[in-house]
Amino acid sequence: MEFNEKLQELRKTKGLTQEELALAIFVSRTAVSKWESGRGYPNIDSLKALAKFFSVTVDELLSPDEIITAAEEEKRELIGNYTSLLCYVMDVFTALLLFIPVFGNVADKQSVSLFALSDTQPWIKIVYAVIIGLTVLNGICGLIISRFDKPLWSKHRFIISISLSVITCLLFIITRQPYAGVFCFAVLIIKGWLIFRRKP
Repeated sequence: MEFNEKLQELRKTKGLTQEELALAIFVSRTAVSKWESGRGYPNIDSLKALAKFFSVTVDELLSPDEIITAAEEEKRELIGNYTSLLCYVMDVFTALLLFIPVFGNVADKQSVSLFALSDTQPWIKIVYAVIIGLTVLNGICGLIISRFDKPLWSKHRFIISISLSVITCLLFIITRQPYAGVFCFAVLIIKGWLIFRRKP
């Protein structure tokens, strides 16, 4: 008997709904639903909680092959979480673009901060500030959302993070701000490398 079938049987034997089981072991109902439908395995802490709740051993819940699969799945999930967190932190650090001298004043051939940039149209400076602000806000939201068990939210936030990095990089390159463009391109390369490393 597979883990998902064992879990369903144990839950029904106790006369519990998925939501009641989820509350008893402090996980979301969607997590229990995912486990029972065979779309994933609980992490080690949840496995221990299930074993304790149903008064069985972890070995009775999972076969040796399933334990290996569960461990690999947990490792992939952990790597994905750390990758997302690093990307969100980089988004927050994009705020440095507001203060470090990476923008060029053509007239006096100096590198200045965004606030000291003088020979650029005011609306372009506003666009710079808005895109940097959106990137920082996305990073903050991503860090907050990562504290909750909402993988779909995290996935959308991660896609937005990558998209904003591409847009910011292109914006600075198109408007001939090479230092800011190089900064954003470096961030984009690091994110790409993290995504590549994240894949099994």
